[in-house]
Amino acid sequence: MNTSFHMSIPCLSVKETKNFYTNSIGATSGRHAQNWVDINLFGHQLTFIKAEKFNFNSPNYVFEGKILPSFHFGIIVDEKTWQDIYSKLNKQNLEIVEKTTFLSNKAGEHASFFIKDPNDYMLEFKCFKDSKNIFKS
Repeated sequence: MNTSFHMSIPCLSVKETKNFYTNSIGATSGRHAQNWVDINLFGHQLTFIKAEKFNFNSPNYVFEGKILPSFHFGIIVDEKTWQDIYSKLNKQNLEIVEKTTFLSNKAGEHASFFIKDPNDYMLEFKCFKDSKNIFKS
C-alpha cells in the first residue's frame, strides 16, 4: 500500500506561503482557493489555510547539544535530493539553521537542516545514512 501524509495548518498569507513552497523549495501546488492552498511536498499534502495571527508558544529542546524547535515538521529525502535542496535554498540567501549530523555512527544517523517558512514554521529536511534505520533505536 502506497500512502501519503496530510497535514492542515494555518498560514498568514496564502500567496506568500505558496510562493515559498513552490519557488524556494520547488514543491508544486494543487487545489486552491482564495483562503487555502494544497502543496505537494514530495508526495505529501500540506494544506495551508488563511488565518489570523497565531502563536504556538512551544519551547525549544536540546538534542545532542543542538537547540531544536519543538514544533516543526519535515520531510525525509535521499542524499542527492537533500544536497540539491540545501544548495538551492543556500543560493537564495535564505536563513538556514546550520546543517548537522545527528546520531553519528549509531542507528538512525541522519543529516538535517531547518528553514523557516513565511508563517514562522520550522521545516526540517532529513537524509538518513541508511533508510532502513529511520525507526530503529
